[in-house]
Amino acid sequence: MRRVVITGMGALTPTGNNVADFWQSLKEGESGAAPITKFDTSKFKTKFACELKDFNPQDHIPRAEARKYDLFTQYALVAVAEAIENGKVEFDQLDKNRIGVIWGSGNGGIDTFHQQVAEYVRGDGTPRFNPYFIPKMIVDIASGVISIKYGLRGVNFATVSACATSNTAIIDAFNHIKWNKADMIITGGSEAAITESAIGGFGSAKALSTNNENPATASRPFDVSRDGFVMGEGAGALILEELECAKRRGATIIAEVVGGGMAADAYHLTGTHPEGEGAYLGMLAAMEEAGIGPEKIDYINVHATSTPLGDVSELKAIERVFGRDSKLNISATKSMTGHLLGAAGAIEAIACIKAIQDDVIPPTINTVEVDPACQRGFDLTLGTAQNRPVQYAMSNTFGFGGHIATAIFKEYEA
Repeated sequence: MRRVVITGMGALTPTGNNVADFWQSLKEGESGAAPITKFDTSKFKTKFACELKDFNPQDHIPRAEARKYDLFTQYALVAVAEAIENGKVEFDQLDKNRIGVIWGSGNGGIDTFHQQVAEYVRGDGTPRFNPYFIPKMIVDIASGVISIKYGLRGVNFATVSACATSNTAIIDAFNHIKWNKADMIITGGSEAAITESAIGGFGSAKALSTNNENPATASRPFDVSRDGFVMGEGAGALILEELECAKRRGATIIAEVVGGGMAADAYHLTGTHPEGEGAYLGMLAAMEEAGIGPEKIDYINVHATSTPLGDVSELKAIERVFGRDSKLNISATKSMTGHLLGAAGAIEAIACIKAIQDDVIPPTINTVEVDPACQRGFDLTLGTAQNRPVQYAMSNTFGFGGHIATAIFKEYEA
């Protein structure tokens, strides 16, 4: 079986605009939540989110080119450029027919869609849509743009599984390389959904926190007072590569992908199964593919979005897999970054890989009083980061529609 390794990473997040800054902010327990600046929130129930800070796309993409792309594609290009740079990838020295892109987004160009339809409704009924409206909006366009920019002619498609999207993309990339359908794949996800329609829609579904008085502490997974998730935006990119290909080009191998499990709750449009049935099956499938038992997992970056039902059901599933009082560490980095929807799995995969590299567990912040229903004997890594050896790390992501995707990363050993 072909081994699949990670040779490059890029991050654009509410707590850091590159991998180094993102990881440092996680270790220090910094929150990215603040009042929304993108639009007037005076009539919205939720008035805050985790926006990108000090970021201008035109610092990275020429203005004429950027006009063709929605923000979610711009975010993707920036994260991918960092992954390629720190992965020291020279595409002209490789077979581009064997290099692909599998990229995900939950909402695609929702900002473009919102703006164009709003302009049409305000007008006299004459259709004056931007000629780039459709290619800016469709979810698969980021994967297409990445392949065009770098001339990559291998497998190319987009994944959509709501908030499990970029974990699904990573698992698909892992499988395609393992199956000898590609030697290298750029994968990950991006999201730019801090818009009137997304904040309004998720708010109406009662999914968002309304703690407007204390936005920095609003994302509080497992806390008895948690009241919903905090919207985030950004992108995460990973370069997955077949081991021998990476060795031939002298790449620095960061970590290895060893397992991916996908399942479904088959329960509810937006809610997780109360006993975490899909999460249980996804974790088991990932470990089976990795060829390991539960005792090998040192760290789980949990989906834990800070919703009353979701946090509990995930912990029930973890207890069912690992047993009560397991020695593993758990943390919910969404307490800092907010929930990046389709990009969540990508940046959380990076957090797992950095935990393996540095033997550091990033914390769960803002949790003051743990909900009795979440008291299951696990180390939730509350408040501050912890130093401990990490050989295997697991990343859980779940999406509306009952989608489940779990990935397992391992310290690379020759």
